[in-house]
Amino acid sequence: MNNNAIIVFGSSRRHGYTGQLVDEVARRHQLRIVDVSDYQMTPYDYEQRNRDDDFLPLMREVASYSQIILASPVYWYTMSSQLKVFVDRWNDLLTIEKDLGRTLRGKSGLVISTGGDVRPERSFAECFMHSFQFMGMSYDG
Repeated sequence: MNNNAIIVFGSSRRHGYTGQLVDEVARRHQLRIVDVSDYQMTPYDYEQRNRDDDFLPLMREVASYSQIILASPVYWYTMSSQLKVFVDRWNDLLTIEKDLGRTLRGKSGLVISTGGDVRPERSFAECFMHSFQFMGMSYDG
């Protein structure tokens, strides 16, 4: 983990186990935490009727870091719905904001998570891995 990293956190409970872990990692490494629940973002829309919500300004900030850490508890074998909306909106970076999307290439992506199992299902890690790789980022764990 480098000091030019940001944590993008999404959960139904800000101070649950994942939130506590995120706070500790951020404290130890002096990282900024962005809680997607603090932003007005709507799901991806093929007609781009949501261009004026908070996603693009937030994404511009996130893209300014060299390492992007996504943090979510394991919910039904995948990320939380709060974080899923954020990741789904990366589609905007492939269509209407391609220049911003290109700035993600070569960046490092990591995941922080907690769940009830000792190891999450492979599908959990794969959704992050494939999302990072699709955007031209490395998946670093």
